[in-house]
Amino acid sequence: MAELTETVTDPGACCAPEQQASCCAPEEKADCCGEGGSCGCEEAADDTPQSAVRAHVRERYGAAARAIAEQQAPGAGCCAPTVATTDAAGEHVFGGALYDSAEAADAPEAAVAASLGCGVPTAVADLKEGETVLDLGSGAGADVLISARRVGPSGRAIGLDMTEEMLALARSNAAEAGVENVEFHMGYIEEIPLADASVDVVISNCVLNLSGDKPRVLREVARVLRPGGRFAISDVLADEGMDNATRADMQQWTGCIAGALTRREFELALREAGLVDIEIRETHRVHEQAVSAIIRAGKPSTSPV
Repeated sequence: MAELTETVTDPGACCAPEQQASCCAPEEKADCCGEGGSCGCEEAADDTPQSAVRAHVRERYGAAARAIAEQQAPGAGCCAPTVATTDAAGEHVFGGALYDSAEAADAPEAAVAASLGCGVPTAVADLKEGETVLDLGSGAGADVLISARRVGPSGRAIGLDMTEEMLALARSNAAEAGVENVEFHMGYIEEIPLADASVDVVISNCVLNLSGDKPRVLREVARVLRPGGRFAISDVLADEGMDNATRADMQQWTGCIAGALTRREFELALREAGLVDIEIRETHRVHEQAVSAIIRAGKPSTSPV
């Protein structure tokens, strides 16, 4: 997911009482703000690092989805961020511009345009007819819909996202595409709501770095993969020398930078989750202290004796 910027200086301002009246559409107030009117910040009451990260990510990407769906102008309301998909030099490092014409043709233009990812995992997942694919943090659904075309009617593509707004966009895009072998679930990537050994491939597009408990995500990936299953994602890797100020910046975290693991840390987490045949290939720099990469691994065909 791409770096987000917003007009509010205080990152907690959306939770301020004077902002809550305008941050959610009236008809969505209950779902968006909850009974306490916290504009998506209710989870911040839990002081665990994972909950704090999750609350910030949900708030910012839910707001991004609303902005996309409503085609809002930049800065329209406390929760309407702009989405930066280019770097300081104007090069596209996030978003739909990373998809080539062949990939983009397998999903509605609106779904691809709404992508906030840092790569194209479907281009390296080697999807096959009849497979079941799970997309972690599926957003507006572009990679799910591309996957559904690749696995065909005998296969299945599943999207998992924790934001209602993104799920609504994804379901709308699936309906527009007329794709029936898809399903979208609300849930956390640290607690995948699927059975053990139920999917052949897990993909994701710049989402794992947003989790406050990445080892748990990878253990869940290993759990839901069938023996011999594959893991193929695009994500951001932090440089070994990433400074503490960048890592401490929550706004950068929700922009796929500060929460990223280093290459060494990611390899270790994959191995500890029981995944093998690890391959990490850097694709392009997204920040002066971070790079996008394709990360692939597999679940052993047989359990170790």
